[in-house]
Amino acid sequence: MSRLPHPPYVPKSPAAKWLHSRLPILGAAHATLMIPTPRNLNWMWIWGMVLLFCLLLQIVTGVVLAMHYTPHADLAFDSIERIMRDVNGGFFLRYLHANGASLFFVAIYAHIARGIYYGSAKAPREVIWVIGTMMYLMLMAAAFTGYVLPWGQMSYWAATVITGLFGAIPWVGSDLQAWILGGPSVGNATLNRFFVLHFMLPFVTVALAGLHIWAVHTTGNNNPAGVEPRLDAGGLHRDTLPFWPWFVIKDLLALVVILVLFFAVTAFAPNALGHPENYVPANPLVTPGHIQPEWYFLPFYAILRAFTPDLWLVQGVEFVTFGAVDATLFGALAMFGSIAVLVALPWLDRSPVRSGRYRPLFRVAFAVLVADFGLLMWCGAQTPTPLVAALSLGGTALWFGFFLIALPLLPRIERTRPLPDSIEAAG
Repeated sequence: MSRLPHPPYVPKSPAAKWLHSRLPILGAAHATLMIPTPRNLNWMWIWGMVLLFCLLLQIVTGVVLAMHYTPHADLAFDSIERIMRDVNGGFFLRYLHANGASLFFVAIYAHIARGIYYGSAKAPREVIWVIGTMMYLMLMAAAFTGYVLPWGQMSYWAATVITGLFGAIPWVGSDLQAWILGGPSVGNATLNRFFVLHFMLPFVTVALAGLHIWAVHTTGNNNPAGVEPRLDAGGLHRDTLPFWPWFVIKDLLALVVILVLFFAVTAFAPNALGHPENYVPANPLVTPGHIQPEWYFLPFYAILRAFTPDLWLVQGVEFVTFGAVDATLFGALAMFGSIAVLVALPWLDRSPVRSGRYRPLFRVAFAVLVADFGLLMWCGAQTPTPLVAALSLGGTALWFGFFLIALPLLPRIERTRPLPDSIEAAG
């Protein structure tokens, strides 16, 4: 055991000393690798490494694909086909990029679920959580703009539906929608704008990732027990280990296992998560029978569609607002609100106990939330029917109920289990 969280960085070679005296980047990297990390982190803490890999994969493959892509409404679809057929390894690069987005969302949803369950958003880590949710929003924007670039039927009509939400905003909606589209409808200007955004947003995410790591380095990692690392009477760090090599090796091992599955899907079932309509060139005159986004947007798409014009709640709000808030705007507000409650999580969950391990009622509510997310995902993939609309509305109520009702009220009625005195005592 050492009295310091990690040995300080001491440059040894003349070149390292010269660089360290002018730009201590090696010292910063050393401090990051040797950051004191709670020794009880379980396998749910591997997703940070997976997300870092996904970010690098998407940037590298995206830059190469951009070299061969033509962002023009008349040429975009054909340029994708040229990448798939004529560019050396182009088909594999495109499948890596497309399926890499799915892996990205698998990892980030697991990362968010772990943060909710173990209370990683609570003080003093609110800023870490907010930066993480901003990265999530950047990822969603990058994924949506990227989905439009192939300029297939589903790309074109998904862009039409989503940008149409801005047109529902009272007074400024039509002007805002035209500004986003670059014209009165989805067209070449829209494609160019989305291409620029899709290329730019990952680099914004890199900057946010740097802030995220900096914030973690400042406050330290949360852990499954939800108690802070402590020093013993002699000032020894018994609750932590250096991030390198202990946790780096564990994370890399988990990454290898995940990548085996990822490359298996990419090689043998690359279109399993895609939609066949997107292999048909965009046609503004032919509307697909069922418009749906990629799987990772389906829960929020279900929330958007849950509020139909014949719903009494929508009719009541429309009456009170003299028609300013119709079903489209109501659904859009609910969809964006479902993400906003994630951002507000640190201030909604007021329980003094962080970890769900010691909160019996919270565990039940969290299980309902996970099941509800799955239900909304299923509803988003279905053709709109009265049953699907009813299930979507119920799922939406459960989603907001967890964040706006359960989290604030549970601390008042919940009898929590006793917390361990330290991470070491928690085992």
